[in-house]
Amino acid sequence: MNKAQALIVDDEADILELLEITLNRLDIEAITAKNISNAQALLEKHEFHICLTDMRLPDGNGLELLQTIQVTQPKLPVIVITAHGSMDLAVKAMKLGAFDFLNKPVDLKELRQLVTNALKVSFTTTWERRSRHILLGESKIMCELRSKISKISRSQAPVYITGESGTGKELVARVIHKQSSRSDAPFIAVNCGAIPQELMESEFFGHKKGSFTGATTDKLGLFQAAKGGTLFLDEVADLPLVLQVKLLRAIQEKKVRPVGGQHEEMIDVRILSATHQNLAQLVQEGKFRQDLFYRINVIDLAVPALNNRSQDIPQLCAHFLSQIAKNNQLSDLKLSANAIKALQHYSFPGNVRELENILERAAALYDGKIITEEDLNLIPEMLGTSQPIESDPFVPMMSSLEDYLEEIEKQAISDALEKNKWNRTATAKQLGMSFRSLRYRLKKLGLDL
Repeated sequence: MNKAQALIVDDEADILELLEITLNRLDIEAITAKNISNAQALLEKHEFHICLTDMRLPDGNGLELLQTIQVTQPKLPVIVITAHGSMDLAVKAMKLGAFDFLNKPVDLKELRQLVTNALKVSFTTTWERRSRHILLGESKIMCELRSKISKISRSQAPVYITGESGTGKELVARVIHKQSSRSDAPFIAVNCGAIPQELMESEFFGHKKGSFTGATTDKLGLFQAAKGGTLFLDEVADLPLVLQVKLLRAIQEKKVRPVGGQHEEMIDVRILSATHQNLAQLVQEGKFRQDLFYRINVIDLAVPALNNRSQDIPQLCAHFLSQIAKNNQLSDLKLSANAIKALQHYSFPGNVRELENILERAAALYDGKIITEEDLNLIPEMLGTSQPIESDPFVPMMSSLEDYLEEIEKQAISDALEKNKWNRTATAKQLGMSFRSLRYRLKKLGLDL
C-alpha cells in the first residue's frame, strides 16, 4: 500500500492537532485546512485517500464540502465529525454519501477503526463488484438494483431493504456485505421474529456470567459476533418496542452493554435491515419507533417483485433447473416454450422462492422428455395477472446462486423433517422426491445427523 494522505478540515486547533497526531501514528500523512475554501484548494492540488471534516466551519458546513467531493471525487471516503447528539446531521450526511460519522468528543479507538475501514475503500481495487452471477436478471430494474448496490457498498450507512416475501432480501444484504470493505469479516443474519422476547437483549448484546438464571458463562451477543462485519436484521418490524429503544442507542452511540455488565463495549458493525411489512405504516400506528426507523432507513433499497421483471424468468428457470438436475443426478431438465410463456404471465405471490418450488415440484414428476405447462400445475386464477414483459432483450447466462438456494432448501427440508418427526421416508414423500435424493441433500446441507 502506498502511503495514505488524509485531508482534515476543522477550525479548532486542538482538534486538528489531535487528529493529525493520531493519523501520523497510523503512518498517514495529514494535511489540514481550517475552512471550506482552503479545503477545496487542497483538493485540487493533492490526491487524498480520506477526508475528515467538521460539520461547523467558518465559511459554511461540512455538508457543502461533502456535496462538492461527491461531484468532483465521488470515490473519496468522507468521515463527518459532529457534535455529540447531532444525529440528525450525521444521518443527513450519510444520505448525501458520507462514509460514516464521528461524534465529539472524539474517541481515538473509534477514529482509528473508521479510518482503517475507509482506507480499505480507497486502496482495495480487487473486490468482486460484479454481482450479475448472484443477482440474476438482465431486466432494467435488476441492472439498476445492482448499480445501486455497488454504490451503497462503498459506505457504512445503514441500509433498509424492502420487498415482498421471497424476493431475495437476504441475498441482497449478502451481496452488499461481499462488495464492501467488511467482506473479510463476519456476516451475521438474524430473524428478529424467531427470537423469544425474554432472550432478545441477551442475544443482541450478550450477557455476563451470573446475570440471570441459566447464565453459566459469559456470552457474546450478535453485535459482538459481527465485529468488523455486517449485522443483518431480517423482519426488523417484529422487534418489541423495549428492544427498539436499546437498538437505537447501540446504533447512535456505537456501543452496547451486555446484560449484567458494568461497562459499555464499543462495536464496529454495519447495520442492514429488512422486512416485508410496511414499516412506515407501523410507525404511524405506534408499533415501531419513528426515531429508530429514521436511523435504519438512511438508505432505502427496494428489491423488485418477480412479476415486475417477467423477462428474467427464462434465465432464472435455466439456473434453477440446472441446480435441480445437478442435485438430483438427473439429465438436463428443459421447459417447453408454452411452459416458459405461462410462467412469464403467472402472478408469483411467493416471488423467486415460489418459482423455485414450482420447478422443484415439476422436476419430481419429470418423465425424461420436457417439462410442459401442464407439469407445472399452476393455479389458473394466478395466470394472466403479471405485469407486461419488458421489451429489453434477454441475455442468457448460466450462473450460481448456491448460497441462497442452499439456505432456502435447508429451511424447507428442516421444516419437513420436524413435521414428520424426522421420519425420512415420510419426509421424502411429502417433498415429492426419492429417498435417495433426500439422503443426498441431507448430507450436502449438513443435516445428516
